[in-house]
Amino acid sequence: MAIGFFGLALFLFLGLDFDEASPSPTYAATSDGVEITYGTVLKLMHEKTKFRLHSHDVPYGSGSGQQSVTGFSGADDANSYWIVRPQPGTSAKQGNRIKSGTIIKLQHMRTRKWLHSHLHASPITGNLEVSCFGGDTESDTGDYWRLMIEGSGKTWRQEQRIRLQHVDTGGFLHSHDKKYQRIAGGQQEVCGIREKRPDNIWLAAEGVYLPIAESK
Repeated sequence: MAIGFFGLALFLFLGLDFDEASPSPTYAATSDGVEITYGTVLKLMHEKTKFRLHSHDVPYGSGSGQQSVTGFSGADDANSYWIVRPQPGTSAKQGNRIKSGTIIKLQHMRTRKWLHSHLHASPITGNLEVSCFGGDTESDTGDYWRLMIEGSGKTWRQEQRIRLQHVDTGGFLHSHDKKYQRIAGGQQEVCGIREKRPDNIWLAAEGVYLPIAESK
């Protein structure tokens, strides 16, 4: 099945982004059960509100002042794409499966910054702020998230409900229906909360998913 113009653009992006002799083909996410591997470009959908994890080059006006992260209602916004990366220092490669309990990083495709959290207060509720930080050559442990699959699944698949727990703070990636009044499009707060709640469940949504390349 053709993946379309945007899928082709992502294919070229991924081909330039990894040190490989030739890039692997990509698959558009069109059905349940697709395995999520390192190098996949995807959107994360908040299960309860159906908003996508989103960022853009706009800083918070409080807290850390880093690039803001919100929930966005539209499914077609390019600022909601994230690249799934391995923790530095591991042997993980592009196309490898991702097991529950693994520490991953999520890189915002447009700005190249990392999904990040720390002890600054979030703007609306005063929970843990979630931001975007760093870039291709700048990162720290505040960019590390532990993948936690809900249910019996052992490796990450598109239809699975997941939580992402921030390694440094213990906070779960969280959202809710509390919205920013000064941001266009009714974007909602994304923050970190240390308790497991129904509002910190996410699903892999739209994206370009790489075929599996097993470790040798």
